Amino acid sequence: MTARRTAAALAAAALALTACTSQVGGQAAPSTPATGSATPPTGSATTDPDNPFAGLSPCTIIDQALAGQDYPKAEPLVANPKTGCRTTKPTSGDSPGVDIGLSLDSGRGYKENVGNPSQASEGNVNGRPAVMEREPMNSPGQCDVWLEVKPNSRAFVLLASGSDTAKACQLVEDVAAKIEPLLPKN
Repeated sequence: MTARRTAAALAAAALALTACTSQVGGQAAPSTPATGSATPPTGSATTDPDNPFAGLSPCTIIDQALAGQDYPKAEPLVANPKTGCRTTKPTSGDSPGVDIGLSLDSGRGYKENVGNPSQASEGNVNGRPAVMEREPMNSPGQCDVWLEVKPNSRAFVLLASGSDTAKACQLVEDVAAKIEPLLPKN
């Protein structure tokens, strides 16, 4: 069930922290679609020269960030395999499963399309501007981080695990802190 919620949240994000300090206001609004004429290779963000993710693979980024933590190799998202990937660590004993997704979105600002603005706060991850959103789909055990990558591009990290939202938010902060250095610099 967790994997389905995460996949649905990442699909919605494809379509549509540490040191958190202020609430994000406003309403979720549709964003302008990203432009690009080249057909990117499977598993990498895109080959558009204006895209800061050109040549990067979200699967490679997840795998590098989670190396040594017993996560299976990341797989492309069904909804958007060129820009999104996920990995799922199954439930083990008393530990709930953990589903982690990453989407690299060119042409969308990190504050755009926050699904639950009343549960979002601005802050940073390793000094990079970010928004953390608790229960993005009003689902306990989910938390996500939107990281700024250049103006008008973002990396979206989503984590779902059990029903403990506070624990999911701590975990996504830790994962985002490992993913952040692997992203293009602002």
